[in-house]
Amino acid sequence: VLAVVFAGLTSVSANELAKAEVFTKLSNESTFRSLVRYLNADAEQAQNLKYVFALTSKKVNTALNKESVVDAEKAIVFNLGNAKHILSAEQYRKYLLVLNMTIQSKGDVYVANN
Repeated sequence: VLAVVFAGLTSVSANELAKAEVFTKLSNESTFRSLVRYLNADAEQAQNLKYVFALTSKKVNTALNKESVVDAEKAIVFNLGNAKHILSAEQYRKYLLVLNMTIQSKGDVYVANN
């Protein structure tokens, strides 16, 4: 299941370049707090995720400005790799589901509250 979600996230085409913006949307302070609560992340995980999201947003914005699919893919892989390192396996599964649902909903962020 996770492989399918990962494949969906990393298969960015020129027409779908804007999908990489999901990371910018999830960086929104209130959305990020909801995501941290949903993932049941501790303070250290939250701090590390916030840093990764900030870097990812910069990388995504650069990719969008350059209209570079390759740079967008690199930003996505950067985020996913770091999130996988920061989160537990269960938290990472939930994280991938949130990303997938957000992308599929065309940008509306859906994070359940615990």
